[in-house]
Amino acid sequence: MEAVKPKHLKPVIFLVCLLPLARLGWKALNHGLGANPIQVITFSTGTWTLVFLMLTLTVTPARKLSMLFWLIQYRRMLGLFAFFYGSLHFLTYLWLDQFFDIHSIYKDIFKRPFITAGFTGFVLMVPLALTSTRKAIRRLGKRWQLLHRLIYVSSIAGVIHYIWLVKKDVRTPLVYAAVLAILLLYRILAKVLAPASAHSAPSPMTAQIKPSPVSGN
Repeated sequence: MEAVKPKHLKPVIFLVCLLPLARLGWKALNHGLGANPIQVITFSTGTWTLVFLMLTLTVTPARKLSMLFWLIQYRRMLGLFAFFYGSLHFLTYLWLDQFFDIHSIYKDIFKRPFITAGFTGFVLMVPLALTSTRKAIRRLGKRWQLLHRLIYVSSIAGVIHYIWLVKKDVRTPLVYAAVLAILLLYRILAKVLAPASAHSAPSPMTAQIKPSPVSGN
């Protein structure tokens, strides 16, 4: 039997998702960004982009293993927050780091591998965010789910971006890599071990669950 969904949880989660930005703003207003504020902002927004990508991918195994099927309702929000922090991360690079120097940005993307990986990960998130509405889901049909599997590639690119960025002390990015590997392995095993009937028709329970954008499966 499915547990009852807590009331008023959505606005609470929304506010919690804004806490990293609020903390960053508080530090900026109180001169707490240190000697290199651009680096702090870049690192913070990049880290939270990865965190929200991992949280988005965690929703599916969490709801299936815990039988809390209502968790699916928050996957879209988490995915959009991943894009939000990814946009802030990219904007920090464009504005505060490169001062919108298109020539310099172009050279960076094609000559520095970690920038290439990060840029790729962000670009792949754009169509996911643009198709995050119910209208887009209805219009794309089955193609919507295929498109939103790009989140897997985007997450992999983000982890690679982090590993190549730090170069030497890769312990923290390897933690993200391990979490992502577990989340992807779960999906592979679930696909392989699922009964043939599960691929042909959804169960009555899952059929009532609306798909959530920027999420994959």
